[in-house]
Amino acid sequence: MTRTPTRILTLFACAVLLLAGCSGGGDGADDGRITLRFQSLAWQDESVQANKELVREWNAGHPDVRVEYVQGSWDSVHDQLLTSFEGGEAPDIIHDASDDLADFAYGGYLADLTGLLPARLKSDIPQRSWETVTFGDGVYGVPFLQEPRVLIANATLLKESGVRIPTPEHPWTWPEFRQVTKELSGDGTYGVAWPLKEPVSATLNLSLSTGGQLFHRGADGKVTVRFETGDQVVPRTVHDQVDTDHSASPTTLGSGGSDTLPGFFAGKYAMVPLGFSYRQQIEQQAPEGFDWQVLPAPAGADGLAQGVSPQTLSIAEDSPHKKEAAAFVDFLLQPDNMVRLALGDWMLPTGERALKDPALHTDEYGWATGTALAEHLRSAPAQSVRGYAEWKDKVATPALQEYYSGAIGMDELRHRLEEDGNLVLARYQR
Repeated sequence: MTRTPTRILTLFACAVLLLAGCSGGGDGADDGRITLRFQSLAWQDESVQANKELVREWNAGHPDVRVEYVQGSWDSVHDQLLTSFEGGEAPDIIHDASDDLADFAYGGYLADLTGLLPARLKSDIPQRSWETVTFGDGVYGVPFLQEPRVLIANATLLKESGVRIPTPEHPWTWPEFRQVTKELSGDGTYGVAWPLKEPVSATLNLSLSTGGQLFHRGADGKVTVRFETGDQVVPRTVHDQVDTDHSASPTTLGSGGSDTLPGFFAGKYAMVPLGFSYRQQIEQQAPEGFDWQVLPAPAGADGLAQGVSPQTLSIAEDSPHKKEAAAFVDFLLQPDNMVRLALGDWMLPTGERALKDPALHTDEYGWATGTALAEHLRSAPAQSVRGYAEWKDKVATPALQEYYSGAIGMDELRHRLEEDGNLVLARYQR
């Protein structure tokens, strides 16, 4: 049978309508049911399982608002989200990290959650955590998982050395930490291995303990970089451990955290500073009989203060069902559910009720040590700095890498972070 152009167009239109009806995409279905897309960045098996179980539980109890689980990836989330925002295809509920939100928030891609979230959730998460997702006058995400940087130590080597074992109540100072790494070095063992392939966040966040701030916002709202005395303690410690004391391995400076684990298990390094969630990899990969423990990072003039960029849940500005999306976020972050998510990711919940759960206060795997550090976590210094990504990639990362390797000195490091860095930030603040 010969089809006329009109009939072809009619069939094409019907096909388009059928596809649209099957896509879900955050719209209401023909039966009136709403479908929300939740893009999760969970990647560890336990975490993926916990997220999918919670989605199933929501769907079982909310037949009129169905949530579709969409798997995302940390490796490409920023570019993927930017593409989806610009193409009008963003998921309704977005899993990300607070240090990735600034440009999306200022760009109008994320919904202001100020009037959407229930009072329970607002009061359960402390203000210091909300500061990580506040840009201007709006709140553009819910911070729900966080992790301090800790020292993962070979317990056998520490015991044999006789050094004082630090606790959150009595941590090492930065000078004491340097001395301990010297005492732990020798016979083919370095006292510490710093995995600084991405040196900026580790340096800035740990520097809060020594009074470092680096980014200073003036009365006009503009940010400038000042690399002052408090900002220099941590990088100087690392530099001196590598170059002067030879108590830190020079070969791990360009490595990621996972890259240091084989050497750690082999006794090549007594300690490795890592994010709290690395405990899962260590537990899974450590050879039988390997004894390890979690220690707090060193303390400075501001105690155990440490910067963090929590994992977040946001809602797309283009979502037609923001109220329903906020209800799902509230469900996902009920205290018991927040504990499940935290255990799945081996991280800490931000919610104060969840933090009291007995499962997070056991000595096993160092949970109690990490939980004791939660009250000391603060918004990472760069959270709300526009242009931070370019400053980090083009200025700070190469400058710190060269300093840690001994290619440049402290004066040159300060010059590049301040002079070159402020030129970059100025372009974003005109």
